[in-house]
Amino acid sequence: MQPPRSYRHTKIIATLGPATESPEMLEKLIDAGVDILRLNMAHASREWVINIVKRIREVSDKLDRHVAVMIDIKGPEIRTGDVDGAVELKRGDQLELCTTHDQRPPGDVLRVSVNYKGLPNEVEEGQFVLVDSGLLRLCVVEKGANHIRCEVMTPGVLGSRRHINLPGVHVHLPSLTLKDHEDLAAGVEAGIDLVALSFVRAAGDVEELRRHLTDLGSTARIVSKIEEQAGVRNMVEIIKESDAIMVARGDLGIEIEYPQLPLVQTELVKACQAEGRPVIIATHLLESMINSPMPTRAEISDISNAIREQADAIMLSGETTTGAYPLESIEVFNKVIASIEPSVDYKLNSAIKLREPKAKMLRSAATLAQDLGNSGIVVFTRSGFLAYVLGALRPRGVPIYAFTDREDIFRQLMLPWGVEPFLMPFSDDPEKTIQDALVYLKRKQWCDAGTWLVVITNALAEGQVIDSLQLRQID
Repeated sequence: MQPPRSYRHTKIIATLGPATESPEMLEKLIDAGVDILRLNMAHASREWVINIVKRIREVSDKLDRHVAVMIDIKGPEIRTGDVDGAVELKRGDQLELCTTHDQRPPGDVLRVSVNYKGLPNEVEEGQFVLVDSGLLRLCVVEKGANHIRCEVMTPGVLGSRRHINLPGVHVHLPSLTLKDHEDLAAGVEAGIDLVALSFVRAAGDVEELRRHLTDLGSTARIVSKIEEQAGVRNMVEIIKESDAIMVARGDLGIEIEYPQLPLVQTELVKACQAEGRPVIIATHLLESMINSPMPTRAEISDISNAIREQADAIMLSGETTTGAYPLESIEVFNKVIASIEPSVDYKLNSAIKLREPKAKMLRSAATLAQDLGNSGIVVFTRSGFLAYVLGALRPRGVPIYAFTDREDIFRQLMLPWGVEPFLMPFSDDPEKTIQDALVYLKRKQWCDAGTWLVVITNALAEGQVIDSLQLRQID
């Protein structure tokens, strides 16, 4: 029995951009199997967000295949100002990063503005400053009230508005900027489902965003991006406060020593699985396919490793925003997932902390469904909790059919591992709701007649509603 699309546990996220934002390309992306579309807010406008989400919903309705929408807000960052053209810097050259308009007499040292007035207070002499994704490596040799002077350690070309990393430094910037507030308001108005929060340093950053979303009347779930050392140090507290985690390997690979990156990725995945939180592996998974129709062998191995670690989702960035081969990149994801998932020796997640009695019942349901073989789990949820826990349990080869009558929860269920969400009205009679779901699965060819399913549902017993685990067979 094959469902409408080849069943896979690992979800696919693609970032929209000039190469993929047209209605025609959106249709092809969604038809190719993308589960979540990411909107990078670094350079996005309010009007673009409103229009693109509307376009996504229209295309989804046309195809009868819905996707979640995640906005990735820019967050706090330090950047250089404008320079005239591109400036070539050689090893041993000196560069001053100034936080105010410099009144000193001009000298022979290049001066460039930065957007963070607290920079001189954050660094010490001898500390490294990384510019433009670490391509330029500087060492602080002098600091004043309004500037720092650096020596160029790694030569390169400095352009305008380049990103600055300060490895190991806890930067005292707000977790949400004015632009973030504006972008969130636009996203909530458009009806986004997930919010990715950049440069999360502590659980308090997540709490602040959640309060803001609540004030805006949004139920969007929060994906915390771990991309600096403070986030790694505080990962357990951040994971507990978040709805999901993104291992953002771009900045993270600059902030920590690169040999540590695979170890940190594994640690984050395991920590998320222990807390039952979805985890996304992002950045450079198919970087070569921005310009090449074929991936490198190393990229295939990288994707395979993420699948073997049982990440909930893998993400494309530049490959689908400006890349020449966006659809081919998604096809590579599909092929690697189809090849690797059957080879993984999945075992029920024994590390997860199941605190609620109902969650412990779900573990029994997962065990039963695995033992039955050619089975599945049917769950009814209005909060998403049950489906998220089932996905975190990682039942081997078992589809998780999650029915909900809430549209926002329906789309948020696109993220967890192994969960197939369905939007369906619920009846006041639990039995009718179960029968409606079973009929739907058979009609849509998700299940054949005779298939045994494990059903988690409410049942009425002498006027009381109780939680139940049932075995049902498709007629």
